[in-house]
Amino acid sequence: MANPLDTDAGSELFSSYEAELKLVQADLDQKLDQLPDLGGEPRKAAISQAERALEEASELLDQMRLEKQNIPSATRTKVNQRFRNHETDVDVAKRKLRTLSDDRSALFGSRYSDNPNDVQLEQRQQLLSGTDRLDRSSQRLKSSQALANDTEAIGASTLADLHRQRETIQHTGDVLMESEGYVDRSVKTLRGMARRMATNRIITVCIITVLVLLILAVIVSKFR
Repeated sequence: MANPLDTDAGSELFSSYEAELKLVQADLDQKLDQLPDLGGEPRKAAISQAERALEEASELLDQMRLEKQNIPSATRTKVNQRFRNHETDVDVAKRKLRTLSDDRSALFGSRYSDNPNDVQLEQRQQLLSGTDRLDRSSQRLKSSQALANDTEAIGASTLADLHRQRETIQHTGDVLMESEGYVDRSVKTLRGMARRMATNRIITVCIITVLVLLILAVIVSKFR
C-alpha cells in the first residue's frame, strides 16, 4: 500500500484527494476479498460495485495528478513517490478484478458450460467479448483523458511561466523608463549648472576688466 499521509509534503488539496483515495482503496480491497466467495448474481453485483470504485479511484488519481503540478519543486519528489504508489495499488486492484471477472464458472454458476453447441454459452461468450471490448475502449479513453489532463497541466504551467516572465519584463521596462527620467533630469541639472558657471565666468572676467581699466585710469591721471 502507499505511504502514510504526509500533509507537510504536499498541498492541502492534494492531501484531501489522497485521504479520499485511501478510503476508496480500502472499500475496493474489501470488495475484491469478498468476490472469491460469491457466485451468480451477487458476484455480478459485487463486480459492478468494484468497477465503480475503480472508476472513482481513477478520477481521484487524475485530480491528484493535476494538483501535484501546483506543489513546490522542493517537496514534489515525495509527493510524486506517494502518487506512484497509489497508481501501483490501483493497477494491482484493476488486474485482480479483471482476473476475478474472467472466472466464468464462478460468474455464471451452475449455468456455465464449455459445450460448444450450448447456445447460452455462445451468448455468454458474445456478452463477455463485448464487455472486454468495452473495457478496453474505456481504458483507452481514460488513458487519453489522462494524457489530455497532463497536457493541459503542462500548458497551464507554461502559460503561468510566460505570464510571470511578461510581468518581469514589464517591471524591467518600467524601471528603465524611470531610470531614463532620472538621467534626463540629471542632464538638465548639469546643463543648468554649466550655464551658470559660464555666466559666472563672464561676470568675473567683466569685473576684472573693469578693475584693470580703473587702475589704468588712476595711474594715467596721476602722471598728468
